[in-house]
Parts: sequence; C-alpha cells; structure tokens
Amino acid sequence: MKILITGVCGFVGSRLALALRNRFENVTVFGADNLSRPGSELNRARLRGAGIKVFHGDLRMASDMDGLPEAADWVIDAAANPSVLAGVDGKSSTRQVVEHNLWSVINTLEYCRRARAGIIVLSSSRVYSIPALASLPVVPRDNAFQLDVSRPLACGVSVNGIAEQFSVTPPVSIYGATKLAAETMALEYGATFGFPVYVNRCGVLAGAGQFGTAEQGIFSYWIHAHARRRPLRYVGFGGKGWQVRDAFHPEDLAALVAAQIRCASAASGTIINAGGGAENSMSLAQLTAWCNNRFGVLAPEPDHRPRPFDIPWVIMDSSAAHARFGWKPERSMHSILEEIAAHAAENPDWLELSEAT
Repeated sequence: MKILITGVCGFVGSRLALALRNRFENVTVFGADNLSRPGSELNRARLRGAGIKVFHGDLRMASDMDGLPEAADWVIDAAANPSVLAGVDGKSSTRQVVEHNLWSVINTLEYCRRARAGIIVLSSSRVYSIPALASLPVVPRDNAFQLDVSRPLACGVSVNGIAEQFSVTPPVSIYGATKLAAETMALEYGATFGFPVYVNRCGVLAGAGQFGTAEQGIFSYWIHAHARRRPLRYVGFGGKGWQVRDAFHPEDLAALVAAQIRCASAASGTIINAGGGAENSMSLAQLTAWCNNRFGVLAPEPDHRPRPFDIPWVIMDSSAAHARFGWKPERSMHSILEEIAAHAAENPDWLELSEAT
C-alpha cells in the first residue's frame, strides 16, 4: 500500500507520516509540500532521515500534482493555511486562503480520481457556526468557561462537546468556509467517481515540534512562550483567559486514520469529529497555572479587545468516531503538555526557528 500525505512537512503531516508507517506492514509513505512555512525544512530533513520521500510541489498547481512519480492508494490531505484569521490578519490575502485551502484540495481530488485513491480530508472544528458557538450558554467556574446545562442547548451540543449535527450556518470565517467547501467537494468527488472519502473535523492538535505561532497551535505556543518568558496576553472575554479548548495528539489522529483505511469498504463518505474531549480540555488561565508550576510565574496581560472569530468554549464530541471506528484519544492532556515542555527545554530557540518573520 502507498500513502501520499499532502502538507507532509507540516506538524500534523510529518507526525502522521512517521506514525502511519509504523501502523501498517508493507506500506510506502511519501509526501508533497511547498515548504512555505517557517520550520518546514526542519521536518523535511527529519522525514528524509527516516526514509520518507518528500517531493517539493505546490498543490495549487495542477502540474505539480501531475509530476508526482508514484500513484497512491490513499491520500491524507494535511495541507492548509491553518489560521482562522487567515485572509484578515494582514499575513495572507483572501485569495491565497482560498487557493491554499480549497483549490489545492480540488487538485488533490483530481489526483485521487485518476489514481483511484481513497482520501482522508483533515478538516477543522472551525466549520461550525460562529454565532451559534458564541451564543452557547457558559458560566465561569474554576478559571474556565463551562457549559451551563441548566439552560436550553442547541442541537448537536452537550457536556461531551460539539457533535457533527451542530450548525454550520455562516458566518464561519473565510478559513472555515474554505474548509467546509473542501469537505463538500471531497464527498461529491467520492460519490461521483467511486472512491472512499472520510472527513475528519479535527479539534486542536498539540504535541512536540508544533510550529511557533498561536494560530498553528495555542497549547504549544503558550508553553514555549511562557518558558522563554515572552509576553503573553489574555485577549477578549474580559481579559481573564477563561476561554476553553480541548486538545489531542497526532499519534491519536494516526490511530483514527489507520482505522478508517482498514474500514474503507464498510463506511466511507462520512464526516467525523475528532478531538480530545472534555477530559482533555482546559482554559488559557488553567494552562498558565500549569506553566507557572512548571517554569515559574509569568502573568499574562489582560487585553479586553475582542478578536475576530474568537469563541469562549469549544470541545469536540468524538462519540461518533468511537461508535464507528472504536476510536478515542489515548494520550492525556498532562502527557501532551509534558511532551511540549520537554521539547521547549531541548529547543530554546524553537519560536525563532519556526515563527514567521
């Protein structure tokens, strides 16, 4: 079996490449990446050292996809601009976001059509409606927002988190819209041309080696910045850091992807949430307390100004993934944070190496 991973030199793509190679016998894993993100070259060297071929190509260019020398049986789509602020933060244009997150997927789907390859699309929790998420009833408790279950809850939300039935009604941000459109196109291509498609709406992925910006991984960035005594801010929501996210590890995502590949004939064309769940969730204030115990006290500055598209509480309900594939995350939040902290100690210049200049 041959597995192609797009965006293979990113944090998630590179971790999946190494993990999937160990989960299958007689498998060849190779990947493509445009190497545009700071830090990508570090992962390319690591992958090549592990015997994984990396092809330099821009997925927005159909000719670059045509130039891949090996036909895959499966494609893992891990290539994207990962920031919900993409297109409005002055770092990228809206056209670039659409080209990176949607047009590149179209070219990848054309590759799948020609190669008769299945595809697993790594989508995002940010496809869910921002107004619907912002209006969820929450109360502060233990320095974190918690869902107020005494009040009526929208369809698709419970103490377990946000399920697949939750609203995707716009606005979802330009970023979220490109991911939602990519989901639809992948499902349509699979149904039309008869190849298996899975869509995994991923929550926050976290672990050692994540690139050095908050948009590409708030847990990793916060720990690295705290360890280096960089200024940190609690933005919006009263400037208290009570907003909550859950996290899960790329190794756990690899376990889900492997299960989907093995079950392709039984259940494809499905949308699945994947995340750490309530047990693997914490607020920024709680993360700061963890960092204070680990590295010494550093007080973030309150910033009451709201940030576009920000929401107070998002936890992913992965019950459907467990019911269909027997999947649940195995790595605890504590083990993920410790892994990042160890990486920060071993790589004191990581933020400088991997952040955009």
